[in-house]
Amino acid sequence: MNKTKYMLGVAVAALLFSVGGVAAQEDCPRGTLDERYCDRDGDLVADLPTDPADLVNPDTLIFAYTPVEDPAVYKEVWSDFLDYMEEVTGKEVVFFPVQSNAAQIEAMRSGRLHIAGFNTGSNPLAVNCAGFNPFTIMASLDGNFGYEMEILTYPGSGIETVEDIRGGVLAFTSPTSNSGFKAPSAILKSDFDMLPDRDFEPAFSGKHDNSILGVANKDYPAASIANSVLNRMISRGVIEADDVVSIYKSQTFPTTGFGVAHNLDPELRANIEKTFFTFEWEGSSLQEEFEKSNEGQFLEMTYKEFWDVIRKIDAANGVSYACE
Repeated sequence: MNKTKYMLGVAVAALLFSVGGVAAQEDCPRGTLDERYCDRDGDLVADLPTDPADLVNPDTLIFAYTPVEDPAVYKEVWSDFLDYMEEVTGKEVVFFPVQSNAAQIEAMRSGRLHIAGFNTGSNPLAVNCAGFNPFTIMASLDGNFGYEMEILTYPGSGIETVEDIRGGVLAFTSPTSNSGFKAPSAILKSDFDMLPDRDFEPAFSGKHDNSILGVANKDYPAASIANSVLNRMISRGVIEADDVVSIYKSQTFPTTGFGVAHNLDPELRANIEKTFFTFEWEGSSLQEEFEKSNEGQFLEMTYKEFWDVIRKIDAANGVSYACE
């Protein structure tokens, strides 16, 4: 073949490939979403697959609640709700007791988890890396919702202000937790000029109940936690209110976001949403637990609006939503 014709052919092929790549990107905008997802409507969550062959409609639905405490506690708490979901969907529904936020995200990313409540800080990672579509949060009967991050110590610790933590230990829960790591990290840096390893020694307990019990039992001198979990533990008698002392309380953040995997059959998804919005709380195991934090209904929401403050905290912390 003539060398000039060959080189021209290569150039044309490269141009076509480039144009095709641009067209493909324009056809599948994704923002910060993983490359396996598209966001054509700009709502920041993964779109429903356009190929019907990519939709899933399993006989058994797997549900997981964020591991803020011992998962065994919440299997019974969610039992009435999941029984109702079986009635509405006509499917078997199984409670999956995840042990970590990372395991929960990976379960949905790999297709082993269909419905979930992800904690505040994990929502952006679940949305971007696992195709999570959140659509509701718990709220009080008058429509209020959310919780605050608090920094706790124990009576007689010698810690009376946030600055007193300097030179000591502060317990976080996990890197994916908003109140257990992300929010306090941003607040300590911006408001108090305090950084981990430089101004205090960070410790990671794994869960909010571990941090709360760790402070109450004087294993940790201080810890950042979600006060919704603290309130429920006090109501159950796990600790006494005067076992801990709060030295800082943040603005209100959105609480656990509930939703589904992006690729569920639309009719199935509609029935799952119906389950959340028509569930009768009165007298249920869900009410018995969550009325302790003044929650009594599921409130419709959007990730784009409700998680705006959390995405800003992530940006302040330099958090990337890159998926491994």
